[in-house]
Amino acid sequence: MQSEDPYVQNNLGWKYESGNGVPRNDSEAVKWFRKSAEQGNPYGQFNLGWMYENGRGIPHDLTQARQWYQRAAAQGLGYAQEAMLRLGQQ
Repeated sequence: MQSEDPYVQNNLGWKYESGNGVPRNDSEAVKWFRKSAEQGNPYGQFNLGWMYENGRGIPHDLTQARQWYQRAAAQGLGYAQEAMLRLGQQ
């Protein structure tokens, strides 16, 4: 499945992360979240940060998690701001 739309890419990532309609596959979820995030989708950025924070499908890396949360928060995504606070960034 291919899509250039960052919102569709994020939704595909969510499907793979949750196993909704497809076999659960964290590595595939990361692939789609990254495609979405790199196109500037704040939801993709948040989800990629969450995957880094939790070491799901990608090595645990709080520095990367903070960077992706920061990008999403800069676009006004409230729960990205909350995630940054949770990780000790203001």
